[in-house]
Amino acid sequence: MSEPATILSVTPLARGWGRLDRYEVDHVRRDGTRQTVQREIYDHGSAAAILLFAPAARTLILTRQFRLPAHVNGDPAWLIEAPAGLLDGEKPEIAARREAMEETGYAPETMTFLFNAYMSPGSLTEKCACFLGRYTPGQQAASGGGLAEEGEDIEVLELGLDDALAMVKAGSIVDGKTILMLQALALRLAAGEAV
Repeated sequence: MSEPATILSVTPLARGWGRLDRYEVDHVRRDGTRQTVQREIYDHGSAAAILLFAPAARTLILTRQFRLPAHVNGDPAWLIEAPAGLLDGEKPEIAARREAMEETGYAPETMTFLFNAYMSPGSLTEKCACFLGRYTPGQQAASGGGLAEEGEDIEVLELGLDDALAMVKAGSIVDGKTILMLQALALRLAAGEAV
């Protein structure tokens, strides 16, 4: 589909940590007819995430933190995730490195771009740049745990790759970006690619 959508109106609904707006949009359907729809879109900016991996030990650094939407949805509120955060005007590589240090205390030794992914394209503008970072076990530069002034309370976890993949299968890791990065890492390893 090459014909762009036409935004007919934008109605602000809420302003807080992000913006919630109602859009009225006209676009061409696959059959060539035109359609006008209303959609609510939440915009809090785009993000970067990093999966820290130690190839020799086959271990990962992940985090566990409170996520209100999971709780509201009836699921456990403390999710296991790869370090991630909003870009806040930075390039994705810089934001990913910053988040690794803030959340885990580990500075990535090397970083490889994996992919960009929309986290929930039906209602969120957030696009997440995902990276694979190398770390050395025991070389934590700071305690991590997040920024107290941002209300973060983050537990740092070191897990084996096989354990993390088993946790995905068991439903213990349910964060989308983390699952995608774990799968990308597993595919790279299976293909014999350097990580």
